[in-house]
Amino acid sequence: MTTHRSRSAGRPTLDEVAALAGVGRGTVSRVVNGSPQVSPEARAAVQEAIKQLGYVPNRAARALVTQRTDSIALVVSESQDRFFDQPYFLAVVRGISAALDETPLQLWLAMAQSPAAQQRVEHHLTSQHVDGVLLLSLHETDQLPGLLMQRELPAVLGGRPVGTNQEISYVDIDNVGGAKAAVSYLLSRGCKRVATIAGLQDMGVGVDRLAGYRQAIGSDGLVAYGDWGEASGQEAMRELLRQDPDLDAVFVASDLMAAGALRALRELGKRVPEDIAVVGFEDSPIATQTEPPLTTVYQPMEEMGRQMVRLLLARMKGEDEPGHVLLDTHLVHRQSA
Repeated sequence: MTTHRSRSAGRPTLDEVAALAGVGRGTVSRVVNGSPQVSPEARAAVQEAIKQLGYVPNRAARALVTQRTDSIALVVSESQDRFFDQPYFLAVVRGISAALDETPLQLWLAMAQSPAAQQRVEHHLTSQHVDGVLLLSLHETDQLPGLLMQRELPAVLGGRPVGTNQEISYVDIDNVGGAKAAVSYLLSRGCKRVATIAGLQDMGVGVDRLAGYRQAIGSDGLVAYGDWGEASGQEAMRELLRQDPDLDAVFVASDLMAAGALRALRELGKRVPEDIAVVGFEDSPIATQTEPPLTTVYQPMEEMGRQMVRLLLARMKGEDEPGHVLLDTHLVHRQSA
């Protein structure tokens, strides 16, 4: 005979779950905390009792037992405006979310650009609040990697760090190789005067893409700098043409900056690619929306997010994983070059 129990008036307790499942309280605790030391039959009975009663584990009490919070932090060292304007961030977060869907872990997101925001984030990043940390868009002066190392909190960076943060695990794409391939392609199609619009040089991605450009042309080249945004690409393109009106190609370190460069070229009456060929980097949705559509370097942004989670989970479990993961890129040919 099956006995039906109604939910208690208050919050269901561990003891009520145990009584309904016909097991001991310790068995319920082991099921709730993910212990493998439970028979399949007992686990099924406990899970059914949890479902019937609507039992929700007390996360604070569970943390005391397991020494885990079941939470990880994603910290982005940028403003909210830049975070939501840059397709790169959203794609990486999609990959992170997809990987976490396969785990019981909760994700919380924090922007840490202002000193006040950084202080709040630093206060929260302890083992009492999170089990691990993912960091995006780090700049050379960021203190968080060193702080996390001091606290022995597992952490993985999205992108190669610069400065003194080399010991931290990271997932990156082959920025040097991707930039070098883009510039080599421009040279192979007969371009003689190839300039670049580089990104911020206090970030590994900016340093590496500029290095790839210089390796391909064999010199320092002609460089203007932007901040990854569209407006900065527009102004940088104007600056390059002021320095060398006879430019016939430009490699741009991000698609958004490339979109700005294309706008500047239209305003100046330059034809693309007949007068000046343009290649971007990222293969974001904007690359198919520019006029003309943008030839660009594809970077696997969602895969970066998934690999960041994989590496962090390994760190949290104490597994011996490579400290760094480098993902491949390839050139996507469209009409701008």
